[in-house]
Amino acid sequence: PSFGFLFDVDGVLVRGKTPIPAAKTAFQKLVNSQGQFLVPVVFVTNAGNCLRQKKADQLSHLLGVPISQDQVMMSHSPLRVFRRYHDKCVLVSGQGPLLDIAQDLGFCQPITIETLQEKHPLLDVVDHDRRPNVLVSDCFCFKTVVLFGEPVRWETNLQLIIDVLLTSGYPGNPYHWESYPHIPVLACNMDLMWVAEAQSPRFGHGTFMVCLENIYKKITGKDLKYEALMGKPSKVTYQYAEYLIRAQVAQRRWQQPIQTLYAIGGSATVSQDEEIDNSWEDEFALAAAAHCRSVLVCTGVYKPHTEVPLDPRESVTEAVFHGHRDFRFDPGLVEPDHIVPDVDAAVDLVFQLENFAP
Repeated sequence: PSFGFLFDVDGVLVRGKTPIPAAKTAFQKLVNSQGQFLVPVVFVTNAGNCLRQKKADQLSHLLGVPISQDQVMMSHSPLRVFRRYHDKCVLVSGQGPLLDIAQDLGFCQPITIETLQEKHPLLDVVDHDRRPNVLVSDCFCFKTVVLFGEPVRWETNLQLIIDVLLTSGYPGNPYHWESYPHIPVLACNMDLMWVAEAQSPRFGHGTFMVCLENIYKKITGKDLKYEALMGKPSKVTYQYAEYLIRAQVAQRRWQQPIQTLYAIGGSATVSQDEEIDNSWEDEFALAAAAHCRSVLVCTGVYKPHTEVPLDPRESVTEAVFHGHRDFRFDPGLVEPDHIVPDVDAAVDLVFQLENFAP
């Protein structure tokens, strides 16, 4: 094959924990009788609350085909290449086995919000029932903040992250109003909303980030800065996904280079703020695919009855851009190359475009 698939998960293959019927049909077309994939496939999910192996096991069960962790890309997977932060003391926010995830990615000194709250109980006083009776204090020196995904207690996470940013990494100290720019912040998954079993989309990590950014600006008058943003639709995510595609091609000893990647479920990428650190690009110098085509399906957030302006310039002014603050709304990049009913139709379309007969 001279092409590969990048599959979104939520709203494309599953809704919450329920598989979309078309997904099983589609994946029977993608494997041979031994369960081997006929084309390189990577699952690109903005989820970040588990290890790759767990997500691979979940997808294998839901789709009925064997999937390895090397085919799964979580929103946090590109953090593996941000090695200059791996030996630093980092504050991690999100849910799930955060310490295991951080250590698996290479971080040596991750500290959770919960640990910080236990050691500095005076910092977390919004909930009157949780205000401390016994005062404990410990010294932390954070060098980086990593936002893995939406946390459970937003007020605690928002308060403590702001404390870390406004004290140059020493929460419990008085705020240093002149400490700007703040210590580096790395963020994964900018989805404002996502699709589960509910009839309407649910808040995603992007909504939490909107809250954090606005609180920081309201307090300081300055913009919260990100050292890097990961997860769809960021450039680093698709370059890392292509790296995983190339690894599959090498493992299977397929001779033909991959020329086209098909992103099933949404836009391939959008323009990113010039100020965000792009030093990771050297890691992917061998990226060689000539095209990345987006195939939008109608089983997720997108609804086919939504009216789309014929003139793409109108979509800039008339459509609401739900992407992150640091991405620019470029209709040439946001508009999909193809729109199909579901993932099964997407696979059929790609096979037809590529003249590929399994």
